[in-house]
Amino acid sequence: MSAPGSGQDLWITISGMKTPHDTLFDGELRHTRDARGVHWLILNSPATFNALGESMLRQLQQAIDRVATDDAARAVVLGAVGKAFCAGHNLKEMKARPELAYYQQLFAQCTRMMLALRKLPVPVIARVQGIATAAGCQLVAQCDLAVAAEGVRFGVNGIDVGLFCATPSVPLSRNMQPKQAMEMLVTGGFIDAAEAQRRALVNRVVAAEQLDAEVDGLLQAILSKPRLALAMGKQLFYQQAEMGIEAAYQLAGQTMACNMIDEVAQEGVQAFIEKRSPAWRA
Repeated sequence: MSAPGSGQDLWITISGMKTPHDTLFDGELRHTRDARGVHWLILNSPATFNALGESMLRQLQQAIDRVATDDAARAVVLGAVGKAFCAGHNLKEMKARPELAYYQQLFAQCTRMMLALRKLPVPVIARVQGIATAAGCQLVAQCDLAVAAEGVRFGVNGIDVGLFCATPSVPLSRNMQPKQAMEMLVTGGFIDAAEAQRRALVNRVVAAEQLDAEVDGLLQAILSKPRLALAMGKQLFYQQAEMGIEAAYQLAGQTMACNMIDEVAQEGVQAFIEKRSPAWRA
């Protein structure tokens, strides 16, 4: 993927084909939207290793809010330019303001952004081309899906400077087994992309030159499915995970019933019976 730039006639090369993009914002975060309804959020501050400073967090939140109001949105790809995917919080900014109230506000701002990704009604794919550390690793873990390039490393290494990665531990412990997550958190040790896949932090690992093709393959699979069913499914998936099994089944059953009564599922089932492709409305 060539990184999005400015201008309304932007084209991005994906898997050998050019896809038109409209630029919605161009700053530390580049936000574009392609003709398929895919929003591309590209961290664009390689000089800071795409750290989640105040400005980057604010721009990410604004972009996510824009996606949330786009009824034609179908997916989000969260990527980056430069050697790093994201190096976590901007420690220089944090050190300049050693105030409890400031730190509380900063981490609350980051938490709001992370939860906003989860609340989006469309799948969010992390396209990880470089190292992801601390809150950067948290960002990968918070996305619904993740594709990483071979050789990429992941770590929650705040403990190396005396800061336990508490907020990154939340999605990390919901992706991998507790002892695996705890080992990373208390040692600051890194894992490579292959190990990240074994631990379920990422879905797929491919050679760097195949990263865009793999992301596009996921996108094509998602775009072939009805938006409403995916939105209902994503919401249910995360809600039931926080419940006891009986409450989870109750919510899942209600969700399936509501899904089934909708014209999307009615058409899909009828098409299956008639051995044809569903004629879903765009």
